[in-house]
Amino acid sequence: MNYRHSFHAGNFADLVKHALMLWLLKTRQAQGPVAVLDTHAGAGLYDLTGDATRSREAEAGVERLMTALDRPPLIEALAAEVAALNPGGGVRDYPGSPVLIARALRAGDRYAGFELRDEVADLLKASLAAFDTASSAVGDGYDLAVAAARAERGPLVLIDPPYERPDDYHRAADAGATIVRADPTAVVAIWTPLKDMETFDGFLRRLAAGAQAPILAAEARLRPLINPMTMNGCAMVIVNAPSGTEAAATEVCGWVAGTLGGAGARPEVWRV
Repeated sequence: MNYRHSFHAGNFADLVKHALMLWLLKTRQAQGPVAVLDTHAGAGLYDLTGDATRSREAEAGVERLMTALDRPPLIEALAAEVAALNPGGGVRDYPGSPVLIARALRAGDRYAGFELRDEVADLLKASLAAFDTASSAVGDGYDLAVAAARAERGPLVLIDPPYERPDDYHRAADAGATIVRADPTAVVAIWTPLKDMETFDGFLRRLAAGAQAPILAAEARLRPLINPMTMNGCAMVIVNAPSGTEAAATEVCGWVAGTLGGAGARPEVWRV
């Protein structure tokens, strides 16, 4: 499965991922300064009149978000960030996790985003240029995040690969487990597509065996998991989820599944 950020920017999966990351960051900030590490940062900011027009997924994602009524608080928080980047109205620009997080940093916080592709890394660097406490580096995000986590105490780590390589599920699970074993106070959030339960269950088993720590899985299923060639939903799997995560995930996944899903759509939030 090829999941390049630019083709899918602003889709339903981004809404789940970004609404929950904003909440996780705010929750961690309440405990003091936090370092955020992002394994597959992407470009940081996306022009939805570019690559995203090829998939048209933003039309069924962020564009519906911005016209929806009665948005719950955590969805409203993401909508406010999108609106701030589009002061003229509409949705031309959509923030990826680097810009969303950089905009929310407080005194003492830090963000480091990693990107493997040189051409995308240049865009990432440019998107973060205005933020003094945000940085980027080029290279293998799994290895770079594991190394960077050793120098931090209680980092918040986002692992968000494109799942275009056959070992991405294994490497995502192993990186998350390695970080938590080295620092039991770290919080690791891993985004995954939901294609079929066999693949997802295998990922969860590997992560649980390696991390030996509490795990919460938050799923937004937009359709039944009957076609493994389709992204039928997505999940955020959070290791060492802070208090309140279950309620936050239920709010976010419930809104996305209920508002953007079709027949058979539902949220699932559970402990592994």
